[in-house]
Amino acid sequence: MSRRRIGIDVGGTKCLGVVLDDAGVVIEEQRRPTPPGTEAFVDTLAELATALGVTDSLGIGVPGMVTRSGVIKASPNLIDITDFEVGRMLSERLGFLVEVGNDATCAAAAEWQVGAARGATEMVMVTLGTGIGGGVIAGGQLIRGANGFTGEIGHMVVDPEGLPCPCGRRGCWERYASGSGLAQLARVAAIGKRLRRVVQLAGGDPDNVRGENVQAAAREGDVEALNVIDLFGRWVALGLVNLTNVLDPQMFVLGGGLAASGDLYLGPIQKWFTELLYAPDLRPHPQLVFASLGERAGAVGAALMTELR
Repeated sequence: MSRRRIGIDVGGTKCLGVVLDDAGVVIEEQRRPTPPGTEAFVDTLAELATALGVTDSLGIGVPGMVTRSGVIKASPNLIDITDFEVGRMLSERLGFLVEVGNDATCAAAAEWQVGAARGATEMVMVTLGTGIGGGVIAGGQLIRGANGFTGEIGHMVVDPEGLPCPCGRRGCWERYASGSGLAQLARVAAIGKRLRRVVQLAGGDPDNVRGENVQAAAREGDVEALNVIDLFGRWVALGLVNLTNVLDPQMFVLGGGLAASGDLYLGPIQKWFTELLYAPDLRPHPQLVFASLGERAGAVGAALMTELR
């Protein structure tokens, strides 16, 4: 009898649930809005799992710091949910153990098992979205850390006197190398009387410049926008170099919203990676690829997490 492995990826606005067959292929999916508050949160996850036909295997991926026992310690994108035992509450509701992990860790598991990094033994997943998340495969194992917090790479400090981060510190990598970081770099350049085409695409207001405006202008060949893309690529590469010096991976898999326009960023990232890497001519460079599972990666990985615990 075919297994129904079910995973749910929780985002700030929606919960995406999928059912995998034995080969790891998505055979069904459903969505629900992400509600505020702990009681409604558990109700929504339980209802979605039931609608997908859950019987004995459920994994949940959530943003933020998640312990090995399924406690959401902190999550910037989930309203009124802190230090919350979602794993225990769902297990009691459904009658079997529910595996809960960080959403980027789940995405890493998915790309490693059935996606772009299949067969790799040393891999780092980097999700470039509103912030930056990560997941680590080392020695052919999914690394979760002593407490379950491995992968909070977006809060690696790259400029101690830099931009304030929602986490309360300054100069975190995600302030410069995420989707919101790209928009911030562009707004600074626009206020400096540059990026005329980008500002035009933003309706004429430099304060409204978004990453999408930069991408659109860059695809038109706008030199000013391409300069911002190059600067952004340098910030991405800086973090990747730091991770390479610590972990020495075979490959990086870049996912998240920015991966959809990866062709714009790959060249600058690779150029700056070589420029910034320690002893670049004396070592193999990790392969840099883009995720293949798209927005389903977190949910697919959540479904697989029950087998990787």
